[in-house]
Parts: sequence; structure tokens; C-alpha cells
Amino acid sequence: MTLNSQKPDLNEGNIHLTGYIDVPVDRLDDVLGAMDTHINLTRGEPGCIYFVMERDVSNSNHLNVEEIFKDRAAFEHHKERSAASDWAQTTQNIDRHFKIREI
Repeated sequence: MTLNSQKPDLNEGNIHLTGYIDVPVDRLDDVLGAMDTHINLTRGEPGCIYFVMERDVSNSNHLNVEEIFKDRAAFEHHKERSAASDWAQTTQNIDRHFKIREI
């Protein structure tokens, strides 16, 4: 199971999220400081196949996100865990622009 460098093929039942988080300048340092922990916790979740979050090269206030979860249950677990995390508090009220599709 690849979690870092190579994006896996999508399989039937996978949940695929793509998009970005639009971080205000005055909150960028706090968000970047919490990002590695969020990435590591997400990658350790059961059913997480792929998770990448990185700063956009053309807009440093955007954090590009791509996630692939094994199925809807794994994705729902991720949302519940994330909602109760320090990441949720750090990024509260920050605009997210995501597209989610089930393969």
C-alpha cells in the first residue's frame, strides 16, 4: 500500500478527494505547524490508501490535498477522527474547496 510518493490506481469503491485549503496569511504558520501531525495521523488510519497535502507552488496560501480511502466507511472514520483532532481546531473556519467522488 503506497502512502507517499506514488499515487495508486483507483479501484471500485474507493473514495477520492481532491482540492485545496485556502489558509489566511495570519493563520498560515499555525496551520503549517500542525500539518505534519495531521498527515501522519491520516496516513496511519485503517483504509487510508493515499494522502498528500502540500503547499501550492503558485499560491503559498493554498494547501493542495489529495486523499484516497478504501471505501466510504474508511472515509467516514477519517472525517470523525479529524473532527475531534487538534487539526480541526487549528483549521476551524478556514475555507476548504474539495471535490469528493466515489469510484
